[in-house]
Amino acid sequence: MAGFLCRAKRKKEVSDLQEEGKNAIISSMQPSCAELLPEDTLLEENAERSILDPSSRDNHKFKDLQKVLIDWINNELVEERIIVKDLEEDLYDGQVLQKLFEKLSQRKLNVAEVTQSEIGQKQKLQTVLEAVNDVLRPEGWSVEWGVDSIHSKNLVAIVYLLVALAMHFQGPVRLPEHVSVQVVVVKKKEGILHTSHVTKELTTTTEMMMGRFERDAFDTLLDHAPDKLNVVKTSLITFVNKHLNKLNLEVTELDSQFADGVYLVLLMGLLEDYFVPLYNFYLTPESFEQKVHNVAFSFELMQDGGLKKPKARPEDVVNLNLKSTLRVLYNLFTNYKNSE
Repeated sequence: MAGFLCRAKRKKEVSDLQEEGKNAIISSMQPSCAELLPEDTLLEENAERSILDPSSRDNHKFKDLQKVLIDWINNELVEERIIVKDLEEDLYDGQVLQKLFEKLSQRKLNVAEVTQSEIGQKQKLQTVLEAVNDVLRPEGWSVEWGVDSIHSKNLVAIVYLLVALAMHFQGPVRLPEHVSVQVVVVKKKEGILHTSHVTKELTTTTEMMMGRFERDAFDTLLDHAPDKLNVVKTSLITFVNKHLNKLNLEVTELDSQFADGVYLVLLMGLLEDYFVPLYNFYLTPESFEQKVHNVAFSFELMQDGGLKKPKARPEDVVNLNLKSTLRVLYNLFTNYKNSE
C-alpha cells in the first residue's frame, strides 16, 4: 500500500511539473494580464486587436522617438497655445491632430472645435483622418491607423501617423532611425482568442522615410567605393577654399563646417559676385532653427542663380548628413568649377 501511494505521489509530481512547464510556455506567448484589457478580449469573430508589448514601451529608442514627436508638435502649435505631454492621452480625441494637420497643410477642416462625446470625437477623427489619408496615400504611405485605433489610444498607430506627417510635410526634426516595437496581436477565431507577436518598424533611415528611393552617384560611391570618397572630398575642399580664401576663411571638414549654413551663404555671394546683407542670415547661429534658416537661405540663393533646388533638406545638412552636404557642394562645383 505504501509503495502504491509513493508511486501515485511521484506520478502526480511529474504531471504537475509537466503542467507547469506547459503553462510557462503558453504564458510566455501571451501578453501580460496588465496589458490585456477587457476591451481587448471583447472581439467579434475573426476580428483582431493590437497591443504594444510592455517591453517595447520601455525601449529607449521608442521613447526618444516619442519625445522628438512631442517637441515637434509643440513647436508647430505654439501659437495655438497647445502643449502636448503624452501622445496617447492628448491625441486620441482628434483635437490636436486637427490643429496639427491644419497648420501643416494650410487648410481649414470643417469640424466642430470642441467635442466632448465619444460619438463627436470619432466623427472629428473620421474627418481629420480622411483629409490626412487623401494627402498621404498618393505619396505611397501605408495607412497604419484608423478612427478606432487612434481613439482607443493605440500608441503604435498614433506614432505611425505622426511619423508619416512629419516626413511628408518635411518637419524640421531628426527622427531616430530604425525604431521597431513588438506588438501582441490578439485575434478571435472560432470563439477562441489567439495571440502572436509581430515586429512593427516605425522608422527606417531618414532618406527612405523622405521618399528618396532613387540612388545617385554618391550612394554608389559610399556603398561600393569608399576609398574614392576622400578624392572627391579633397576636390570639393580645394574648390570651396579657392573662393572662401578671399575672405580669409578655410574649410578642412566638409561635413561639419557647412552645417550652420554660414559658409554656404558666403560661398554663394562669392560665386555670384555680390555681397549678402548680414541681416538676411545669422552670422553666428546658435539654435537649430537659426542654422536651418541659413542653409535654407543659401538654397534660395542657389535657385536665384539658376541652379535646381537641392535634393537635400536644410535639416539634413544641419544634422551633419555627409551625403546631403556632398550633394549640395557637388552641385555648386559642377556649375561654378570654372569661376575665378
